[in-house]
Amino acid sequence: MAEQLKDILVRGTAWGGKLRVFATRMTNTVEEMRVRHQMFPTATAAIGRTSIVAAIMGAMLKGKERLTIQVKGDGPIGQIVVDANADGEIRGYVDHPQAHHASNEHGKLDVAGAVGTSGNIYVTKDLGLKEPYSGSVPIISGELGEDFTYYFSVSEQTPSAVGVGVLVDVDNSVIHAGGIIVQVLPGLSDEELTRLEQAVAALPPVTTLLDQGETPEGIIKWLVGDEFKIHDEMEIRFQCKCSRDRVSTTLLSIGADELQSIIDEDGQAELVCHFCNEKYHFNKEQLEQLRDQARSS
Repeated sequence: MAEQLKDILVRGTAWGGKLRVFATRMTNTVEEMRVRHQMFPTATAAIGRTSIVAAIMGAMLKGKERLTIQVKGDGPIGQIVVDANADGEIRGYVDHPQAHHASNEHGKLDVAGAVGTSGNIYVTKDLGLKEPYSGSVPIISGELGEDFTYYFSVSEQTPSAVGVGVLVDVDNSVIHAGGIIVQVLPGLSDEELTRLEQAVAALPPVTTLLDQGETPEGIIKWLVGDEFKIHDEMEIRFQCKCSRDRVSTTLLSIGADELQSIIDEDGQAELVCHFCNEKYHFNKEQLEQLRDQARSS
């Protein structure tokens, strides 16, 4: 059974402003994605890990800025797509949510096997400029934590440590989901970098810490000790932007002739949102109204 604590993300600095730290608990959000898309465990873990990173990257944005992460690997779950914004809103899907993948040799969910070990990660940021910012890196392991560590280092030139985890129960529900990202800022000495690397290597899995009752703030403390300051906290939640009006606009955009074909062939239409799996049904009369609207516009 998923925990009832609300999903939150905290951000702050550590070691006298030489580290930027983010940690989140996102159990409910990842569970909602699982339920909406009826996902099997490895797909849940994969989209969960991606969503945790997306939420933290969203917290690095401002105002109306938003981003999309696409993980395009060669594994059986296909593409992972996650949207996030600066307000803590997340939505996402995988191409094949019920693709089954056996556990790996350690008895753990084989996320790399499900995602694939060949392909690319793409990050597109809408920063309100003429052109969106986009960066990409090849998938190096498929476990996603290492892949996003590589993304930050190569694409954003920000040395980072990424720890993400999703723990799934025997009934496929999400027990825990959360993560931490620590980024190195200018001024960190070689000794401090070594200390950080040792701390990262010794950090227990994030889901283990959550299982022990740790908060996101407590996870940060595990990694950097007492020398940190939390600057703010935000709630994370699943939120899709789809609506019946938007779907109607999509249907209008195909034109009167195409709408007439749907009326003649099927007499109805049902559109499903990729991101939230919400279904929008249009009967014959509603399609005829849209057809007439398309003709008069």
